[in-house]
Amino acid sequence: MKIVDRGGGTPIVVIPGIQGRWEWMKPGIEALAQRARVVTFSLADEPSCHANFDAQRGFDCYVDQVRDALDAAGIERAAICGMSYGGVIAAAFAARYPDRTASVVLVSAMPPSWTPDRRVRFYLRAPRALMPLFLIASLRMYREIAAANRGLARGLAPGVRHAGRALSHMFSPGRMARRVSFLPDRALSTEIARVRAPALIITGEATLDRIVPVSATLEYARMWPHARVAEMPRTGHLGLITRPDAFASLVVPFAEQAIHDARGRRREG
Repeated sequence: MKIVDRGGGTPIVVIPGIQGRWEWMKPGIEALAQRARVVTFSLADEPSCHANFDAQRGFDCYVDQVRDALDAAGIERAAICGMSYGGVIAAAFAARYPDRTASVVLVSAMPPSWTPDRRVRFYLRAPRALMPLFLIASLRMYREIAAANRGLARGLAPGVRHAGRALSHMFSPGRMARRVSFLPDRALSTEIARVRAPALIITGEATLDRIVPVSATLEYARMWPHARVAEMPRTGHLGLITRPDAFASLVVPFAEQAIHDARGRRREG
């Protein structure tokens, strides 16, 4: 499996969203790598990842991939961070591998109970044929990019850079549709509710997230009363990309504190 391993310090694994490519998250990865050790990858069924994927096992392959990435990097325990769809993967990993989860960070994450809304169901009818329309409709996310950069004009260059990353590392409509089919899973919801690792739930502003409603991400806070919740201002769904430094400023201290507290408990024990 091809992994990206950058920086040094507290280890943080970052799992991409439903489009599957780690490259889309590059600004956030680079910001984290200035302050911590970051391991990331594309999802297992992406050809560029060169990982094992069994369609019969589906979602479970993504969870196993996190374990395999830790093994490949020689890391025993790490903060497990998931973006959007990757948040469900991170939460499932934390439930199944508590000994390897120092903390869990969910960023604008889909809950395991997530179901496609009317807009998503429309694109799922014919993912490949409707891809041009999907790309045009994605322009609606420019409002978030403009807000993050304090103005429509200032958002133009960052918007072009994001579009360039997306187009040069193109998503597969078919693979995205298949990933949607793996959710919801009631058994997964029950499993994830048992997570006790330190947890940080990051959202953007409710009026700017046009992909996963903030109220849906906050289902994790209801499942995990011990979790900390943080809102990134001037962002919606893309805070990891549009405000990478602010994102890293939330994640790295949280991950470091979780490691510090765990070491303290072991000394006391």
